[in-house]
Amino acid sequence: MDSGGNIAHKKEVNVTVNIIVCVKQVIDPEAPPSSFKVDEAGKKVVPPSGVPPVISPFDENAVEAALRVKDAQGGKITVLSMGVNLLREVVKKPLSMGADEIVLLEDEAFTGGDSWSNARALAMAVKKIGEYDLIFCGRQAADWDDGQVGSGIAEILELPCVTVARKIDVANGKAVVERVTADGYEVIEVSLPALITVSNELGEARYPTIKGIMAAKKIEPLVWTPADIGLEPDQIGAAGRKMNLEKLYQPVHEGKCELIEGESPEEAGVNLALKLREAKLL
Repeated sequence: MDSGGNIAHKKEVNVTVNIIVCVKQVIDPEAPPSSFKVDEAGKKVVPPSGVPPVISPFDENAVEAALRVKDAQGGKITVLSMGVNLLREVVKKPLSMGADEIVLLEDEAFTGGDSWSNARALAMAVKKIGEYDLIFCGRQAADWDDGQVGSGIAEILELPCVTVARKIDVANGKAVVERVTADGYEVIEVSLPALITVSNELGEARYPTIKGIMAAKKIEPLVWTPADIGLEPDQIGAAGRKMNLEKLYQPVHEGKCELIEGESPEEAGVNLALKLREAKLL
């Protein structure tokens, strides 16, 4: 209430928001299962021939979340990706959707990492990028499905973290997040800067526009090596792993089919019931 006895309403202050979105180039999860191969000796997945990689679908949800905040608030979106032999037409997709710039951690030393070494490299890159209000990650990568890197980045940077978000609203230096739970959702308010992992419940990512695709072609990625982010090669990638991968293999699925016959449909039904009882399925 002001000095004149009138009720004073708190006004939302909208300021531009600087956002970093972490995205990962992965084997297309929609690739035919027959094309999937594992190098058991090298403990790695062999990229299928003739199937181009894609941005992990959950990371596309994270890009969409960032774009919605930018649409509402204004600001800048920086895309951050890590790997080796990153296809520019793949990792530039967020730019064609509306992101502003892209930083690539591209060096052989970044490969073969676990959640810890990957989170460490990305966290150091975030520090080098500098000013940010929000970091968005997909809830998990579509290849390993660990769902740990986003939380790891937040821990290293000492940021509050909200996982599996389905909606994010930003105002007055805070984010109000609807977080997916097993039986619905909960609403969490968090002060910025913060890290949020985004789930597919947010909704499908927008399609790139022709104008966006043309603009993305003109944007050159900023490429950093381990030295550029203040790390030694033995601190990242396979050399910096905390977890030891004992074995990577494709499980063998065996099955057999037995035809149950009878002189009539009724007899076939009885024979089927007897077989199921014999197998202790009834």
